Amino acid sequence: MQKRLRQWLAGLLVVILLLPLGGCTLPGLSGSGKDTVRIAAQNTTEQQIMAYVIQGMIQHYTKLNTSIINNLGSGNVSFNALKNGDADISSIRFYGTDLTTILNEKFERDPAKVKRTVTRDFQKRYQMTYFESYGFADTYAWMVKPSYAKKYHLKTVSDLKKLAPKMTVGIDQIWQNRQGDGYPAFQKAYGYQFGTVKPMQLGLLYDALAANKMDAVLGYSTDGRVASYHLKLLKDDRDFFPPYDASPVATNQVLKQHPELRSVLNRLVGQVSLKTMQRLNYQVDDQLQEPQTVAKQFLKDHHYFEGGH
Repeated sequence: MQKRLRQWLAGLLVVILLLPLGGCTLPGLSGSGKDTVRIAAQNTTEQQIMAYVIQGMIQHYTKLNTSIINNLGSGNVSFNALKNGDADISSIRFYGTDLTTILNEKFERDPAKVKRTVTRDFQKRYQMTYFESYGFADTYAWMVKPSYAKKYHLKTVSDLKKLAPKMTVGIDQIWQNRQGDGYPAFQKAYGYQFGTVKPMQLGLLYDALAANKMDAVLGYSTDGRVASYHLKLLKDDRDFFPPYDASPVATNQVLKQHPELRSVLNRLVGQVSLKTMQRLNYQVDDQLQEPQTVAKQFLKDHHYFEGGH
């Protein structure tokens, strides 16, 4: 019940925060001083955790003030907050997502090409700096219960081929007809289709798998419920899903005004692994800790990455 209440409140905040984006600044920011760095975060647990991580790093290493614009509804909304001057840093952006949704470029799987295109075009078109990845990628991942994996000797997505015709799987509603990396393309890449495919809300997928109502589900690799349900991620051995490496993005304007921010953000490069992000998400989603509390403890445990980049 407490978890549902938090999700409902987060949804309410999304509505409130979305309203001003039509033509004016976000609420409470018009009076922000020139020494206040504004950090934008979407309405996902990991976005909020990393926003507080960035805030903690800035407060530790500089004398700048910070504020967080929380619970933004999508990557487009957080991008527009930067573009319109309502925010200075986006806590997490994904190369693969921004390639197609922000830059409207052709779908591409090669990580090096994606990274090069996105980094270059964010600088050229929008005067924004894409930093190197934190060290984790949030991508689609097929997952099963450990007992199911052990019974059928499953390690990779290709291993599902022999079972697929009789399998019942749950998928994200968006993925079923998605172009490029959706189900139609998946069938071509892996050469099989599942017996029964049930689209559903993302949050219900993990519960359905844990309750043995599904043989496998397509979830997100960093979700805290992967750890809480002890699910096994199957290796995408054909590299079907494009790279969704997570990085902070800052406007060139704020980096010019406060050049010390560049070194602060660079300290986080490569410091947050997939397992680490799963654990941090788990602490919020399952143990019901606040994102700010989890972020603060994470920074303390790692001494604010004093030996970082």
